[in-house]
Formats: sequence, structure tokens, C-alpha cells
Amino acid sequence: MTDRGCQNGQSTKTPTSPPPSAWVASQLHGAPTDKTVVDLACGSGRHTRLALGAGLNVNAVDRDTSKLDELSDHPALTISTFDLELGKPYPIDKQSVGCTIVTNYLFRPILSDIVESISDDGILIYETFAVGNERFGKPSNPDFLLQPGELIKATKDRLTTIRYEHATLSNPSRIVARIAAVGPAHKWLNDPPAI
Repeated sequence: MTDRGCQNGQSTKTPTSPPPSAWVASQLHGAPTDKTVVDLACGSGRHTRLALGAGLNVNAVDRDTSKLDELSDHPALTISTFDLELGKPYPIDKQSVGCTIVTNYLFRPILSDIVESISDDGILIYETFAVGNERFGKPSNPDFLLQPGELIKATKDRLTTIRYEHATLSNPSRIVARIAAVGPAHKWLNDPPAI
């Protein structure tokens, strides 16, 4: 049996859970420890587990949260079952979140709400498929593919981009756009992270 990354006696990783995104893992240390991390469209919870393992409080949000059942008693986890695409008001208050993680998900009507939910000292960590990915398979629908620079444009009025990449990745082959953007009082604006 492998190490399960326990905190307070609670499991934060399962052997069947896919590994967290390297992008998210490399930026998560920018999350303020006194505020909640939102794992938006959390899926199987790989980033929920990563954030819990880092000692952070997490709100895992998805329309199907059944894959998080074994974590339901974790003292630092809130599970919110919510369909983000039903046209209901966005379930997170403005400027209330220390970190929002979004991967492999794009629903443009809530993009501005996601940005507005980041606290002044918070960080948005976003990574999803971009135009050109259709050469490699799904998603291929333009509704689910970011345009070059779209994340920078979506965040520029409220957040400052610290890192941005539009890249072709391998294993599996895909094209992604990803950003780490911080609020106006984030520590990295005065003390940038080492890379």
C-alpha cells in the first residue's frame, strides 16, 4: 500500500485517482492559507486531494460529487453539488476565495464570476484545452477551447497574470492554455515566486 497523504487521519489520495496537474501543483503554494480553495468542476477530486494534502480548506464543486464520497467526513472539506451550467447565480461570493482551481473545464458564461470570486490576496489557477486541440481529438468543439490569450483578457481588469502558457503538451498530446493570476494584494506582486 502506498502513502495516502493523510492529514488529521483522513485520506487525501487514492490509488485510482489520476495525478494532479503539474501546473496546478506548481502554483498552489500561492494560495493564502487562511482562505478557502475552490476546486471548480472538481471531477474525481484530484486537486481537492492535492489542496487538502497541503493543509488547505477546500470547497469541491461539481454537478456530480459522488467520486468524493470517501472524503465526505474530512474536516477541511466542503462538498457542493451544483450544476454550473444551469444558468443559476454563481454559487461563490465575490472576492471570497483564496484560490480557485479550474482544469479541463470551460463554460464562458461564468468566467467573469470565477475571476470576481478571487480575494484581493488570492490566486486563480486555470488550465484547459485550447484552439488546435481538435487535431488531437476531443474536445474539438470551439465552445470548449480557449482562444490564444483569452484567459489573460478575461482576468486583466481584476487580476495580474503571474504566469501564462499556451502550449502543446504530450502524454497525452493536447493543446492547453493556462494561467496563474493573482489579486491586487497578493504577496507575489512584491515577492515573486522562484521558478
